[in-house]
Amino acid sequence: MSKQGTISGQWVDEKNKIECTLPLIIFKEDNSFISFCPALDLSGYGETEQDANKSFEEVLSEYFRYTVHKKTLAIDLKKMGWKIRDAKLRKCPVPPTMDKLLESNDDFKRIFNNNDFKKTNRTFNIPALA
Repeated sequence: MSKQGTISGQWVDEKNKIECTLPLIIFKEDNSFISFCPALDLSGYGETEQDANKSFEEVLSEYFRYTVHKKTLAIDLKKMGWKIRDAKLRKCPVPPTMDKLLESNDDFKRIFNNNDFKKTNRTFNIPALA
């Protein structure tokens, strides 16, 4: 896997969301599959890859629901290294590069260096705070 990874995004006006494609790392640890998004520092787990992906979708949904409700999404993304051009997230935020994530996230560095994993790119809709 390239440490740069593929990260892109575009504004989807009609849905009032920002569409972002981010790397998702899937690996096995302690007899469980883990689906981990380093750019959001979120993960899901399960007995199969499908279960881990479903769990991740639930965690992601709850994360967005909570941070939008508390009005902390932009602040939280900034803490994770995202560049926010607009405090209300009406413009596409820029996720940190894979190099930056490896420098700043010890858990991701451990996964990257010690586990066999599969990397996929997944498209997510990040709520815009219009």
